[in-house]
Amino acid sequence: MDAPLVQMTGVWKKFRAGGHHDSLRDLIPAMVGRVFSKHSPQALQRSEFWAVRDVSFQVARGEALGIIGSNGAGKSTILKLLTRILRPTTGTCAVTGRVGALIEIAAGFHPDLTGRENVFLQAAIMGMSRDQTVRRFDEIVDFAGVNEFIDTPIKRYSSGMNARLGFAIAAHLEPTVLIIDEVLSVGDAFFQARCLDRIRRLKRDGVGLVFVSHNLPAVESLCDTVLWLQKGQTKFLGEPRSAVSQYLEATSQSTVAATSVAGTAEREVTSPIAFESLAFLDDKHNAVTEVPTGASVTLEYRLRCHEGEHEVIVGYAVCGLDGHLLFGENSAVEAAPFKLKAGDGVDVQVTIDSLSIPEGDYYLFLSAECPLTGRVFDRFEKTAHFTVVTPLDVNRIGSIRLRTAYRIERLETTSVLPRH
Repeated sequence: MDAPLVQMTGVWKKFRAGGHHDSLRDLIPAMVGRVFSKHSPQALQRSEFWAVRDVSFQVARGEALGIIGSNGAGKSTILKLLTRILRPTTGTCAVTGRVGALIEIAAGFHPDLTGRENVFLQAAIMGMSRDQTVRRFDEIVDFAGVNEFIDTPIKRYSSGMNARLGFAIAAHLEPTVLIIDEVLSVGDAFFQARCLDRIRRLKRDGVGLVFVSHNLPAVESLCDTVLWLQKGQTKFLGEPRSAVSQYLEATSQSTVAATSVAGTAEREVTSPIAFESLAFLDDKHNAVTEVPTGASVTLEYRLRCHEGEHEVIVGYAVCGLDGHLLFGENSAVEAAPFKLKAGDGVDVQVTIDSLSIPEGDYYLFLSAECPLTGRVFDRFEKTAHFTVVTPLDVNRIGSIRLRTAYRIERLETTSVLPRH
């Protein structure tokens, strides 16, 4: 079995907060104190904090590791440790072979050199000979799409042009390991798609990949293993779908207090129109939190006017835990706005004949608004958390279920010519 291309074992990394000194009078005692201090590397002194705490993982040839987590979780620190920009406080960090890295926009570029000159500079840093770089030069420039600007100083480039050229260099100069940060988000959608295609090709060629991104669908589809970091620690390391699902669930719980479907009527009413009840039901009218993809479901709610007289429409949306909108509509699609006066109420049922969405976790958003002014009377930002699952069916594959109909007609028997 081949040795891993990337291996991080028990790595800790600490930094000093506010390590700036305004004068030699402050700087010299601080430096002397650090030189002669006898404390253990694992011990934190005043103003120090752990950015990475006991992180271990490895990446084999042709494998991709995704790293996810909120801002400040330690993702970029991990990449800087892998690229030797930083050294671990304790633990070991090893990367084998030629490393292609893109961890900051224009990192390593000299602003006064042209794009052409920077290509050769980066290639030399990566250990490529001039002849090797010449052979790949046209391919790099074409991929980056900067042909007409290649002899322009880098300082004239936009952030998107910098990112495109940086990725093209890192991905085309025969890396053994490719390390990429979120900077790919600077490029347009077409370029991002080309990058992902290129990364998949590199994986097939045996390149190891470490990929940090907030683009969770890309991480899930591209990576073999995902590391979820939380406050510098490993929260989860394993199968991509499980990692992304757990991360989104934790993020959702920490940022939004999801409204429970039960107990809606007990809410304190501060608007003239408010929801009194809400339910998410299956085709047998039972409240559900788990639904097979393609099943029929019903959203049922009661709306009541408490004062005045108003016109109102109600909209709903099905969203992923990351806020991605899958589908939404409002009641004006099928009916005129409700006209309600104090004491009036309506019961509404919205049936989705086939919830044909991929398996995963979802929320419903619900809102009651005035159709003329856009005033929001009442809103549930996140409610009715439910999970879509794929039913077991040996004759169908994939994460959704489509309605299909077969028509098979038997052909007339024809004579079969003998084979010679």
